[in-house]
Amino acid sequence: MIKIDKSLARSIIESVGANGLPPEAGFQHFSVGLEPYLNCIDADYLATFIQDGGSAFKLVKGAYGGGKTHFLYSIRALAWKHNFAVAYVVLSPESTPFHKLEKVYASIANAITPPLSSDELSSGCEKGIGALLQRYYMTLRSECLGAVVSEPNLKEAVAARIELLRETESISFSKAIKNALLALNNKSESRFSEICQWLNGEGYIRKVHSEYGILEKIDKSTAFRMIRSLSQMLRSMHYSGLVILFDEAEQKSSMSTKQRGVLQSNLREIIDACGHTDFQGTMVFYAVPDLTFLEGTTQIYEALKQRLTTVYADMNPTGVQIDLEKSVEDPKAFLVEIGQRLSEVYETAYSCELLKKELAETIKQVAVRAADMRFDVGYKRLFVKSVVKALHYLRVKGQAPSVQEVFSADLK
Repeated sequence: MIKIDKSLARSIIESVGANGLPPEAGFQHFSVGLEPYLNCIDADYLATFIQDGGSAFKLVKGAYGGGKTHFLYSIRALAWKHNFAVAYVVLSPESTPFHKLEKVYASIANAITPPLSSDELSSGCEKGIGALLQRYYMTLRSECLGAVVSEPNLKEAVAARIELLRETESISFSKAIKNALLALNNKSESRFSEICQWLNGEGYIRKVHSEYGILEKIDKSTAFRMIRSLSQMLRSMHYSGLVILFDEAEQKSSMSTKQRGVLQSNLREIIDACGHTDFQGTMVFYAVPDLTFLEGTTQIYEALKQRLTTVYADMNPTGVQIDLEKSVEDPKAFLVEIGQRLSEVYETAYSCELLKKELAETIKQVAVRAADMRFDVGYKRLFVKSVVKALHYLRVKGQAPSVQEVFSADLK
């Protein structure tokens, strides 16, 4: 039986069975086939190059339901292991369109998360730059107390450490971070909230924010500078750096030609920034279902296409494109292994022991059917939803369901 908390096991089964999506906590318990990519990214980038001040960009390609989110969660876990702050951002035309960089910055600021334990992640720990600053402030207090600073002198000692934070590319950003921390030190929730409003990209009110030395708006002309400044400040706060995970939620077929051109320009700017010294300690992953966003005939399109041609592989870790489907040599065997791992999670979740012979046959049959449909649907997502349905049937009825019973509702 797999060693996993029962409540966590149940949340995994609920998430996978309901919508085929991996849960934020516990996805590792049914991960299969990603090790070659993850081991290389860990050793060649997160454990060394990025921590040493390098920067890199990777394009992750996988069909809808093909494991992009699962892969990005795996990257986040690796990044946290090396003390990176991570921002997982879902891109969508409504909330975070990539052609509006100011909204991209706001999403990053609201998603930024320091390394969390599995328990913290499961409990719904707060995310965002405000929560990160509160956490850092408590760290400063603890460090000062550990240095035997007496309580009457604690406030002054913490303020002195805040002033030691290095300046960033944006003076306004530096002022905002320092004054937000000083507001916490002075127990002024209102001042902290006002500054976080600006840091979160929620608007600039001159008469309010200028008091803190914040003299510019966060808009399309300043947003990318703010992203770089965030990365710079994180390293000053003793994080290894920043890892940004962009997960495209919808296709961009509804975008206008102008919007697609701006998106391509923004993406090219990010890729180019990863080769410059002002973006140190930053790694960006951009996950897409396909490369249709590269359609076009403009100079921007051609320039971006040239930057995305190299393919990531064991013998070419500097390649840009990561094709998740290439990690699966035998789709049926791949799905069977996932099914076996999920069945162990399932048995823990429901405190049961499924009939072994029937279980093995059920997983095999569901895997064969899902793999046969891999050119028509997101077969990985279809499989995990269907196999959980089959496990429910097997537990309740004590016999294996037919393939028709498992897939009938899913195929309507």
